[in-house]
Amino acid sequence: MARKVPNIVKEIKNNPPGEINFAYQKNISYSQLSIFRSCPYRWKLQYKDKIKKFSSSIHTVFGTAIHEVLQHYLDVMYEKSAAAADREINVEEFFQEKFINEYQRQYRANNNQHFSSAEEMREFFEDGVGILDWFKKKRSRYFSKKGTYLVGCELPIIIPPNKMLNNVLYTGFLDVVLYNENTNTFKIIDIKTSTRGWNARDKKNEDKHFQLILYKKFFSEQYNIPLENIEIEFFIVKRKIMDWNDEKIMSPHQAYRVQTFVPPSGKIKINRAKNAINDFINECFNSSGKIKEIFYPKSPSKWNCTFCPYGEDKELCGAKAHFE
Repeated sequence: MARKVPNIVKEIKNNPPGEINFAYQKNISYSQLSIFRSCPYRWKLQYKDKIKKFSSSIHTVFGTAIHEVLQHYLDVMYEKSAAAADREINVEEFFQEKFINEYQRQYRANNNQHFSSAEEMREFFEDGVGILDWFKKKRSRYFSKKGTYLVGCELPIIIPPNKMLNNVLYTGFLDVVLYNENTNTFKIIDIKTSTRGWNARDKKNEDKHFQLILYKKFFSEQYNIPLENIEIEFFIVKRKIMDWNDEKIMSPHQAYRVQTFVPPSGKIKINRAKNAINDFINECFNSSGKIKEIFYPKSPSKWNCTFCPYGEDKELCGAKAHFE
């Protein structure tokens, strides 16, 4: 017998904010904010100059495939049951399909050039199977149907220009949104893939927190839900785990495939995230929403340049050579 879905969940499902027009010049997103804060010059090349460079990797292919499998599993689980999800979804085959499809898509985007070896692809695929097998066995630790409903996966957030500074449009997608009718709270979950999980430094990195904090703020505004009724959580899946017999293991959690982290998101943190995006908008966009003709400095560092698609292009930047 199907459960009666709470009205508040129905209202959100039946009133999506509309399709996002990615050709709209004044679109901004968290990824833009993140890139600008790490290197304004890279942001200029990508969003102002619109110079396209292939930036995918086996890591992004893996992350996309894991997202799609977990979201589909949760969709079936909350729509029907966990037993139905286990019965209807062969996670290994489904992951293989998504993994190959995403790699082929990026392969075509890279002018039909391979960007990963067969050995590396096999390693990542086996890691993904390990994660999903572990998730199925331990799923109840993280997701329960008791009083909880799936609001949506990839739920769009669109904050119109009249509610943002300088006539820009903020867009984003929420990986997973749940509603608990017993506590009258929503939980926004962001799925991350990581090699070995987040360390203490990652957990203190405010830029990582801003994504979910902004989602909390804008979800509240879009659906008129009090901030105190919204929780946020990072759901981090790890490709590699420590062996129980490893002498360095300090906690059983280090052997888990999943790590969860709840960043602080009170008024102070929300204001800091709000100020960060407002500062970005004011610095880069004029009052009509056009990108300003100003100087955008480089911020070279080993971390920034390692993952920058422009770093090896000597005509555009070439900063990566200084860190090799």
